[in-house]
Amino acid sequence: MRRTAFFLSDGTGITAETLGNSLLTQFEGITIERVTIPYVDSPEKATSAVTRINDATSRDGAPAIVFDTIVKQDIRDIIMSSRGVMFDVFDTFLKPLEEQFGISSSYTSGKCHSINEFSTYHKRIESVNFALENDDGGRQQDYSKADIILIGVSRCGKTPTCLYMALQFGVRAANYPLTPEDLALPGLPDTLMAHREKLYGLTIDPFQLASIRHERRNNSRYGSLDQCEWEVDEVEKRFRQNGIMCINTTHFSIEEIATRIMDDVGLARGVA
Repeated sequence: MRRTAFFLSDGTGITAETLGNSLLTQFEGITIERVTIPYVDSPEKATSAVTRINDATSRDGAPAIVFDTIVKQDIRDIIMSSRGVMFDVFDTFLKPLEEQFGISSSYTSGKCHSINEFSTYHKRIESVNFALENDDGGRQQDYSKADIILIGVSRCGKTPTCLYMALQFGVRAANYPLTPEDLALPGLPDTLMAHREKLYGLTIDPFQLASIRHERRNNSRYGSLDQCEWEVDEVEKRFRQNGIMCINTTHFSIEEIATRIMDDVGLARGVA
């Protein structure tokens, strides 16, 4: 079965995408083509979106699924004239909330992803810059300012996890790759042990690691299974010896890894 799902918004479309995709992932065995149309903020754009929805409905032989977060009623009326099945995110949730709070919502588009408070936005940008500057063991003199320091072998997911936590939650995350040179010595580097309470380990299945490294450096010792098995074994041994919490990243998305880490260490979601 093939269906098309549209995410429409008079803003970025991120909210419609996030909620819509969360619901769609619950259904297996269906091939779903996802189409996001942001900034549907004029009758002309709404009419164009209706054409695309109707075309997809005709092609699939079944109504397109439409998730929308459009605020203006005149734009919504045009979208509702399509042959798609509508799931209005705002109407579904705002009406019950208005009843509970006893007031009307502002019905303002884009508020969730706009810069409502400069201080919050500034913290997010500062955290991203911190993660970039402290990537792969950079600026170790700044580790005292870090909220968390991720450690693990090369290519186990440290950098994207740090950037995600910084961008989404304003977390100052540094990361340090434990190299073969580090692992040839007992324990952990002194620069890390000086901040023992901030360390969190990432590990990974050696076969997965070898596959990732093979794409980066084909036919190299760096990507060999023997090397990957040795590094992972040595890293996990040090995690155990030092009582460092860790997560195996093999089967988790970056979002799941970050959330589990923050829950384990009690990091607040500063700018979520």
